[in-house]
Amino acid sequence: MIKPINVSTKLPDGREVSIETGKLAKQADGSVVLTMGKTMILASAVSKKDAMDNVDFLPLSVDYQEKFASAGKIPGGFLKREGRLSDHEVLICRLVDRVLRPLFPSDYHADTQILLYLISADKEVLPDALAALAQIEKSSLNLMVGASYENICMVEGESKEVSEEDIIEALKVAHDAIKGLCELQNELAKKVGNIEKREYSHENSDEDLLKDIKEKNYDKLYKIAEEGISNKKKRGEKFKEVREEYLSNIKEDEEFDEFLFGKYFHDIEKEAIRNSVLDKKIRLDGRKLNEIRPIWSEIDYLPNAHGSSVFTRGETQSLTTVTLGTKLDEQMIDGAMHNGYNKFILHYNFPGFSTGEVRPNRGAGRREIGHGNLALRALKNMIPSDEDNPYTIRIVSDILESNGSSSMATVCAGSLALMDAGVEIKKPVSGIAMGMISDSKSGKYAILSDILGDEDHLGDMDFKVTGTADGITACQMDIKIDGLSFDVLKEALNQAKEGRLHILSEMNKTIDKPNKDLKSHAPRSYQMSIAKDMIGAVIGPGGKIIQEIQKESGATVLVEEVEENGIVSVFASNQDEMDNAVERVKAIVAVPEVGETYVGKVKSIKDFGAFIEFMPGKDGLLHISEIKWERVESMEGILEGGEEIKVKLIEVDRRTGKFRLSRKALIPKPEK
Repeated sequence: MIKPINVSTKLPDGREVSIETGKLAKQADGSVVLTMGKTMILASAVSKKDAMDNVDFLPLSVDYQEKFASAGKIPGGFLKREGRLSDHEVLICRLVDRVLRPLFPSDYHADTQILLYLISADKEVLPDALAALAQIEKSSLNLMVGASYENICMVEGESKEVSEEDIIEALKVAHDAIKGLCELQNELAKKVGNIEKREYSHENSDEDLLKDIKEKNYDKLYKIAEEGISNKKKRGEKFKEVREEYLSNIKEDEEFDEFLFGKYFHDIEKEAIRNSVLDKKIRLDGRKLNEIRPIWSEIDYLPNAHGSSVFTRGETQSLTTVTLGTKLDEQMIDGAMHNGYNKFILHYNFPGFSTGEVRPNRGAGRREIGHGNLALRALKNMIPSDEDNPYTIRIVSDILESNGSSSMATVCAGSLALMDAGVEIKKPVSGIAMGMISDSKSGKYAILSDILGDEDHLGDMDFKVTGTADGITACQMDIKIDGLSFDVLKEALNQAKEGRLHILSEMNKTIDKPNKDLKSHAPRSYQMSIAKDMIGAVIGPGGKIIQEIQKESGATVLVEEVEENGIVSVFASNQDEMDNAVERVKAIVAVPEVGETYVGKVKSIKDFGAFIEFMPGKDGLLHISEIKWERVESMEGILEGGEEIKVKLIEVDRRTGKFRLSRKALIPKPEK
């Protein structure tokens, strides 16, 4: 057995991180085990020696999976084994991918797979940061930062209305911590020694073809870019005409590499557009650098939804709904590290027709999960606390058109729909997608507000910022260039704030605060606290009592134990159902008071009197002597089973707790 190689370091907070290689998964091209506390992650990397033909991108796949055995748990469900990745695992896959992808050489195109397994779980050490060797800060600001020693590559997080300055300061702190982890990896590489860098050649080249394409097309493409054509389809047709014109001049007998042509033409088109923006400070669709596309929005669009909105910004549109459910609708989480219930859910859908494409509809992919999670993080801190919100809330954003950040359209539409539904959110939230184009040689750069889909593709950085009028609630950045200064980043965040507030002002024209009441068809809710020892009385033996209440009232009634009390939650579609159920529950938990009058039902008749149910679940004795002022010789013919009569509670036996009732106490005493 080869002796494993191990390195370790201490983080600023005093915890130790260690990396070991040479012990597990030795047939992979590379494998390590990362350990912090009792959390251990096995990471493996395998890459093919050669690239497939006609591939001009990096086919990188990242999969992160939490093994249930790592936490001493058996998976739920019928199969009792790990299945498809959970949303939580998919989000970590995306974090790792976004950190690693820009670090590969641009000409490396071999299939590459990164697999990460959580093999030991420690609840005190969250594994997501270890998966990317990044650091997480917990407070009013929760950021995940991925970086190399020199540069920040990726940022994602949520916050409670923090300032742009706080974000910048947090990034500096995180990058300093990451540098230490990068040094640890370099130390491991030195200890391993004799690592030969892989030689590869994944790209063919034809310098003459590249030169010819540039000479004949660059100026034409540049001219189209500076025209500022706002319509996406018309702009695309103009670029396509240049492409077709060049191809039409290719002779049939001439050797021609269509793949290289496509790659070179794309690169030259990208260069022309970028230079046009840097030179003219006018964008692809004719806007100024900080100009936001036209916005319109509408609420209450869907008559039967609990809340709905349409938000349109340029050629991006979201139709969003809000549905209010009960505790029974909460999402159950069953994972190796996470289990419990979630009462705020946001789903994002991106059908092919939104971009005019034919695409199979096979459920949410990683992109949909990631975009939905960003929108959820943007809104979650504005949702009322559990004490003020009895509902399970589900937001669904269906993207109907897309040309530039549909996730930010989801944030805006979600905020509008929540207010339309009457959910008492703390403040409205808006979001904006930003981009940047830069040239390291000239030092020129352009920060772009509200980017198009094309600008996202050709830019050096894209970042999304959401927030209220008072601060940032979530952010996501992918940085594709080296050496981005914090001053430029600060400028970009401030420009994003300007755009975000503009979008918010446009939304406020539609609705700026939650509706005062829920929709007439939305479920009403009522909560009441009851004594802990009354929980059983409300539920009844085998659930009999609570089932009767629900059946007879039409409402949904839920009972749970919270600390020293019981909480009864009632959900109903109209006020009559609500009142009926609430009155029944109150009657059960009410404490009988001596001297009070009740309408009771005759339960049984005895020789010495009758037993009357004067409150739900509470029977008292109406003695024969308490029926009338006149003497009653026999109970025969006096009362009937099921008959309703008024009685007064005259005594509670302190020793037995039995109740004595009187009917004659409610009848005037006759004169002698």
